[in-house]
Amino acid sequence: MRALLWIVGIGLICATAPALAQTYDPNYPVCMQVITLNANYIDCRYVSLEQCKASVSGRAGYCLANPYFGKRLRPRRY
Repeated sequence: MRALLWIVGIGLICATAPALAQTYDPNYPVCMQVITLNANYIDCRYVSLEQCKASVSGRAGYCLANPYFGKRLRPRRY
């Protein structure tokens, strides 16, 4: 009986879907959605829209504003 419970438990663990990683980097304001034959991904490492447009030129993809970008405020010094 215990062996059956172990087999069912291991089967349930193996059947779960893997977690997705964070795709947006909050340090950069512009992201590029890259479209390829086998996969699509988001690349957030651009500081301006012009820089992203230059990088996406000639490729299948487009630029978008990073929805998670936030300027970090420095703590006040008293």
